[in-house]
Amino acid sequence: MRGSRVKLAFIIDPIQHLNPYHDTSVALMEAAYILGHEVWITQVNHLSVLQGKAWGLLELVEMTPIKQSTQGWMTAHNWYKLSGSHNFCTLEAMDAVFMRIDPPVTVSYLYATYILDYIDQTQTLVINSPKGIRAANEKMYALQFTSAIPETIVTADKGTIRQFIENKGSAVLKPLGNKAGEGILILSDGDRNFNSMVELSTNQGKMPVMIQTFIPEANKGDKRILLLDGKPLGAVNRLSGPGEFRNNMATGGTVAKTEITPRELEICADLAPTLVQDGLIFVGIDVIGGYLTEVNVTSPTGIRELDRLNNTLTGLQIIQWIQSKKIVPKDKYHNYTEF
Repeated sequence: MRGSRVKLAFIIDPIQHLNPYHDTSVALMEAAYILGHEVWITQVNHLSVLQGKAWGLLELVEMTPIKQSTQGWMTAHNWYKLSGSHNFCTLEAMDAVFMRIDPPVTVSYLYATYILDYIDQTQTLVINSPKGIRAANEKMYALQFTSAIPETIVTADKGTIRQFIENKGSAVLKPLGNKAGEGILILSDGDRNFNSMVELSTNQGKMPVMIQTFIPEANKGDKRILLLDGKPLGAVNRLSGPGEFRNNMATGGTVAKTEITPRELEICADLAPTLVQDGLIFVGIDVIGGYLTEVNVTSPTGIRELDRLNNTLTGLQIIQWIQSKKIVPKDKYHNYTEF
């Protein structure tokens, strides 16, 4: 990296829609700003390919760091300040580019990853690798780690699903493309709604779904473990809300302090070589009862919760790791237009 000051671009959803108390993107941008780095933001519809290079319409942003109190996070009403001017420049003018658009992976998201392919990663670090994101459906990707996952099938065939449920008594159905617990169902042997639930979830047998053995320990929580370059940064335990079996924060779940068990460290070690090979630098994995259930690579979250529970500064660790990487120095922006 170039000296101690680096230039970081964050491809995010509109900044005014982000939640400074929860969003990991805010935590990362804030950490970069605290460390004295330049923080630039853009959106997927402001990305282009020109002359064989990825370009973006970038805007510089200043952050007002939030503070922790006994009541939780506190921040000023105006927690960010935009420069008001835009630079249209090659993304290789940045030291690192964060792809932080919330899932699901839509067509526009997919096309954005194709644009990011035109960043030379010997010049600029992309987190996470666009090829890695495309390869890692957040549910299917876990299937390759057979010793870490519960018994699982993926199919659109109702008869195959019924047989699995009859053998197991109950199982969890997960749509492959959803996020934040959307569409997850518990299927039980003998449930009179079985046909309707499977037909709706598979779009009348046209769309495969994941069927996974129900893990009883789910009532004790769903652990989110954050990893950087294959190494665990920490974990939080997500607990379901009243009348809800899903432990996702988006479905009303709460978080509790937790530790990473020896079994979970084994899972992290099993995943690490593949994650690094696929350019999946910042990842969140979900573990229930010692089983890997999901690998989150698009826009992993959990930093705010982890830091609040453990009085840590995880965002700073991530930005300092990026700063330590040896990327080609950039003494100035090249090929940019300001307007």
